[in-house]
Amino acid sequence: MKKIEAIIKPFKLDEVREALSEIGVTGLTVTEVKGFGRQKGHTELYRGAEYVVDFLPKVKLEIVIGDDLVERSIEVIINAARTGKIGDGKIFVMPVEQVIRIRTGETNEDAV
Repeated sequence: MKKIEAIIKPFKLDEVREALSEIGVTGLTVTEVKGFGRQKGHTELYRGAEYVVDFLPKVKLEIVIGDDLVERSIEVIINAARTGKIGDGKIFVMPVEQVIRIRTGETNEDAV
């Protein structure tokens, strides 16, 4: 099993969720986050005053899936989240040693 964490632009969330559902991903966790990478923020104008926004709003998706769905899920996230502009995000893939469903006690693949 693997855990995929994807940091994407907030307005791409629905497209990514729908695309993942179509390939059989049954659950995911979404967190609103802020951060910066190469973008290093931007400046905005508010009531005539210019100010710097250092941390940009992003969305972090967390998905734990079987090894058989990992590559397809990565492709789907890339295709659905890409705008072609700086700040599209990143995907991180990590191994998962164990999963336990609290309600039933199911473990590993059965718990995902």
